[in-house]
Amino acid sequence: MQNKNAELIKAIDVSKQYRSGEIMVDALNSVSLTIKRGEFTAIAGPSGSGKTTLLYMISGLDIPSSGTVILDGKPVSAMSGREQSDFRRDHIGFIFQSYNLIPVLTVRENIEYIMLLQRVPEGERRLRVSEILEEVSLGGMENRLPTQLSGGQQQRVAVARAMVSRPDIILADEPTANLDSHTGESLIEMMRQLNERRGMTFVFSTHETMIMERAKRLVLLKDGQIEKDEIRSQGPGVRD
Repeated sequence: MQNKNAELIKAIDVSKQYRSGEIMVDALNSVSLTIKRGEFTAIAGPSGSGKTTLLYMISGLDIPSSGTVILDGKPVSAMSGREQSDFRRDHIGFIFQSYNLIPVLTVRENIEYIMLLQRVPEGERRLRVSEILEEVSLGGMENRLPTQLSGGQQQRVAVARAMVSRPDIILADEPTANLDSHTGESLIEMMRQLNERRGMTFVFSTHETMIMERAKRLVLLKDGQIEKDEIRSQGPGVRD
């Protein structure tokens, strides 16, 4: 996955049905989507449109009822459970709206957790953590527990944790949902700058206008289908 223009993730005619009592609900209906390196993409739509389901499909966290998801050139259906888990560990960073920090671990320990699983040497782990803390404006807070941080600071730790293992793509599910508007805008601007400086690939599931306005690519979902897929030639953060 080193080619700058490589297809990182590809969904082909993906559908997902859920049972709700006696009724089958179509969460996704024949959705096809390709994510390439360096994108800053918002998958947007109202509640129930299928955006979070699509994010989980393209990450391999959930399995489609029909269709194919290809990760690193290999269909998820052809991967063993261990291969899927290893792929997510090494290639995908996740940011959730509920932060998902481990409460008994310090900021440093939360951030370096994935690197421990990857068996990154201690010296390299400490260097990366120090660098990423400065980049997300949390320098000097490495020994604090999550309960000693504000919501915005906890989400910055989550962003740092997602980035520090240097994944090919970061998937963010409603990352500003639990933040006030000022903190949310600051966080999204920080991620946009990381996309520009580092070429990191971000895909958001969101209904927030401020994320949609800053996206380089906007994928709008309605009733489980792609209603619009728009590339913003004017660049992120620039409004029409």
